[in-house]
Amino acid sequence: MTSSLISAALSTTLAGADEGVPVSVKIRERVKAAKQRFNANDNIADFIQPGELEALLDEVESKMQGVLDSLVIDTGNDHNTGSTARRVAKMYLNEVFKGRYLPSPRITEFPNAEHLNELMIVGPITVRSACSHHFVPVIGRLWIGVMPNQATNVIGLSKYARLAEWVMSRPQIQEEAVVQLADLIMKKTRPDGLALVMEANHYCMSWRGVRDMDSKMLNSVMRGVFLKDAVLRQEFLSLIPRQR
Repeated sequence: MTSSLISAALSTTLAGADEGVPVSVKIRERVKAAKQRFNANDNIADFIQPGELEALLDEVESKMQGVLDSLVIDTGNDHNTGSTARRVAKMYLNEVFKGRYLPSPRITEFPNAEHLNELMIVGPITVRSACSHHFVPVIGRLWIGVMPNQATNVIGLSKYARLAEWVMSRPQIQEEAVVQLADLIMKKTRPDGLALVMEANHYCMSWRGVRDMDSKMLNSVMRGVFLKDAVLRQEFLSLIPRQR
């Protein structure tokens, strides 16, 4: 048998063995084979092949329908929930958790031609995320401070918002989300220093649990000169127009 025939036969055999395997299992096995994490706040876009996101949408819809059935909701006769399983699946994969399944947004970087070295602050950027403990919304604001140097890559102001959305559109906890975003911006721009402050309402506290509507979580990440220079850090914090 020629090598081409052997290859064709092997492909047919693998395709047959693959038939009926849920797409989530295929993706998961690729991630495991690469020895990579697939936690709730990890991006797994590199392991999703063309067409599989649509198949994953169908799979999530099916599983969500099972959840509705277990909640004893008559989706067959209830006009309000007849398409809820599909809507929830689309919301998770295409909207609120899309940062897990889509690659990083394309960011055009420019050299720091004017050798800018003054503090720059971007914000407030609206943050929309979801708590990985209960899958309920986390809504808030984010400020980013950058201290560039002559080797820093300059990116457009809107690109900071795009990067923030990509990181936040995953099941997250706030403490880890701001660190992930700081790591990403540092890698993209290579500044002398980076400062992030995030303030958010967590619906796992206001919608359930203690049901406290007024509590917010506020945290910061300081890198480079912001960590070492208390005066610069205070300048950044004083310029943030946080209004209660």
